Amino acid sequence: MSTQVKGSPAVITHPLEPLTPEEIRTAVAMVKAERSLSELVRFVSVALYEPSKQEVQAFREGDPVVRRAFMVLLDKSEETSATYEVIVNISEGKIESWKHISGVQPSIMPEEFLACEQAVKEHPDFLAALAKRGITNLDLVYVDPWSAGNYGVAEENSRRILRTTVHTRVNPDDSQENSYAHPVEGLHALFDLTTMQVIRVDDYGVVPVPPEPGNYVNAVQPRETLKPLEIAQPEGPSFRVNGHHVEWDNWTLRLGFAPREGLILYDIGFKENGKVRPILYRAALSEMVVPYGDASPSHSRQNAFDVGEYGVGTLANALKLGCDCLGTIYYFDAHMADADGNVLTLPNAVCMHEEDYGILWKHFNFRTEHTEVRRSRRLVVSFIATVGIYEYGFFWYFYQDGSIQQETKLTGIMNVAAIAPGEEPKYGKLIAPQLYAPHHQHFFCFRLDTNVDGARNTVVEEQTVAVPEGPENPYGNAFYVQATPLRTELEAQRDIDPCRGRTWKIINPDVHNPATGEAVSYQLMAGTNVLPFAHESSSFLQRAGFTKHHVWVTPYDPEERYPAGNYPNQHKGGDGLLAWTKADRSIEHTDLVLWHTVGVHHIARPEDWPVMPVAYAGFMLRPNGFFAQSPALDVAPQAEKEHGSHCCEHE
Repeated sequence: MSTQVKGSPAVITHPLEPLTPEEIRTAVAMVKAERSLSELVRFVSVALYEPSKQEVQAFREGDPVVRRAFMVLLDKSEETSATYEVIVNISEGKIESWKHISGVQPSIMPEEFLACEQAVKEHPDFLAALAKRGITNLDLVYVDPWSAGNYGVAEENSRRILRTTVHTRVNPDDSQENSYAHPVEGLHALFDLTTMQVIRVDDYGVVPVPPEPGNYVNAVQPRETLKPLEIAQPEGPSFRVNGHHVEWDNWTLRLGFAPREGLILYDIGFKENGKVRPILYRAALSEMVVPYGDASPSHSRQNAFDVGEYGVGTLANALKLGCDCLGTIYYFDAHMADADGNVLTLPNAVCMHEEDYGILWKHFNFRTEHTEVRRSRRLVVSFIATVGIYEYGFFWYFYQDGSIQQETKLTGIMNVAAIAPGEEPKYGKLIAPQLYAPHHQHFFCFRLDTNVDGARNTVVEEQTVAVPEGPENPYGNAFYVQATPLRTELEAQRDIDPCRGRTWKIINPDVHNPATGEAVSYQLMAGTNVLPFAHESSSFLQRAGFTKHHVWVTPYDPEERYPAGNYPNQHKGGDGLLAWTKADRSIEHTDLVLWHTVGVHHIARPEDWPVMPVAYAGFMLRPNGFFAQSPALDVAPQAEKEHGSHCCEHE
């Protein structure tokens, strides 16, 4: 069974506590009063303005906490709209900064997504295009907004725009019908979000609407239900929560949440001999992008920056007990502002619970017939976001052996396209008659602000080298590990190489392992990965340059937060990591940030339709020389009564 533990209203006991609803209301009221803002000024985001790292690390319990909010505002009273960044000192009741950011478009707000559909469905060119396809019932037609990107079209540099796609239901009597099974191919509208008008309608030709249903609600007869599997913690969970500070087993960490990034982890450390040893100062998803490999006019411009263009935090789900999470669950709400500045609360946005994870370690001594075994338990912290048709789950796992795992879970409905009967798609896979899913990729970039036993870190690349045959290797079997310190930003633009067992160690040269004398370190273990197939000159690679490499390392700079730049929406590219690393700054023995890009290559299968079973991607951070011996040695054995398991003998 599952049970719920709900956090109490936040008490500000630490500088990194997320903004409370009261603080959001206060900050918004101050901003509105400061400039007598009209209703045409929209609040794109309101979030905690994080104090400096020095201020946070110097903070001690009981110290006064100065609270600030960071806002992005969009003034739509101007024809081309204007973007502003505002810093509000809530504690002192004053505006500390009000800055106009020229030439950018902030992320698209949920209200903008919803507003364009009705206007598009009323446009005469759109109605004429539907009529050509024999579609007359507008109640069955749906218009989905997509970010427009930047492809050198005049509107992209002068107006705030969206590009739409269309799909329809074919059965008026089935309100649960999956309309995405019936795309209206080749029909798109370009929409101005400032004037709320259709700029033009593009019609690339009629393709018959795929006729087959792709329903997933009550679509098939359910299989026989499995017998109940209950998860019970009669004594409650083992974690302790104070505000957003969490302690579990030997782990200590702090949770945050932002409209743009979603879940943020701060001050991750592991206790050893009563002392917390720091590992990461801050970890979060910093950008994600989905490029499509279809050359057709309908799909060649599709690539969505789900963090920078949409704000993955604003799209977080309200998680349901017993469905998204199992066990004794602790939920954290997320508070932000809507476009009017009103407090928007996402209930149960972050889920935290414990899971059994099989065997932690085991050994059977065949001479004495003595067995020692320990079971592994892990702490799970997660949130799930729905971005249009896709669901993305972002899970962080903390293990008793000191390892940290990030796992991204991809599910939901694929972006699909129609094709004429009898044709075979070159740039996608058929998943149903006249329906195909374009080839595409998903890239997730995680920003890891390292703090391995302190801030002065270095990244060392390790890979395995085979020794040439000869006197040193007479049997041809020898190999060794080659370690190469990455000293500058350009040296640190690196890619995975599983054939060489390539990994990266974050070392602290000032702290040495008592057993080996080597610098203590944590190791980045990349999972399954891929690089883009887009050309260097493509709009996608110009804008998402961070996807060119799996590893980037930069010296810490609080202004360098997002790998595609602060405002990727309609940006022509070249910002973020591509721009910063041109300086080729030193990254040796300093406060640094490691950026890890995880790529998922999706060539669709019929089994991915109509709802895709979860696909997994991610990486592992594990101690490598951080401890003198296994940190899991002191995990106590479990008695049978703790897990309720029993053996079933064959009859």
